[in-house]
Amino acid sequence: VQLQASGGGLVQPGGSLRLSCAASGTIFSINRMGWYREAPGKERELVATIESGGNTNYADSVKGRFTISRDNTKNTFYLQMNSLKPEDTAVYFCNVRKVAGSTATIYWGQGTQVTVSS
Repeated sequence: VQLQASGGGLVQPGGSLRLSCAASGTIFSINRMGWYREAPGKERELVATIESGGNTNYADSVKGRFTISRDNTKNTFYLQMNSLKPEDTAVYFCNVRKVAGSTATIYWGQGTQVTVSS
């Protein structure tokens, strides 16, 4: 599985960005897609996930501001980020979990930088 993240950039506080993560390769049996972020000097943290059944999960810090979604026809999932704050500044990574039998494998995309600053 290969993941290509895009959509990062510089935005003012209160602004919006939409990140995209396009999956290719052997993408069947992917049962969870997610976004994580890593700020300077901090550990990588969960931002949001979406399960194959549609259930979503968000970090408390982004609830009500970020929305994770997917387009199965395009093998792409998204992170819509609204009301951005300077503390949202980080490198954002997408990942997927693929299950084969009793084995689960995590795949990561490259990061995309999001900078929230005036």
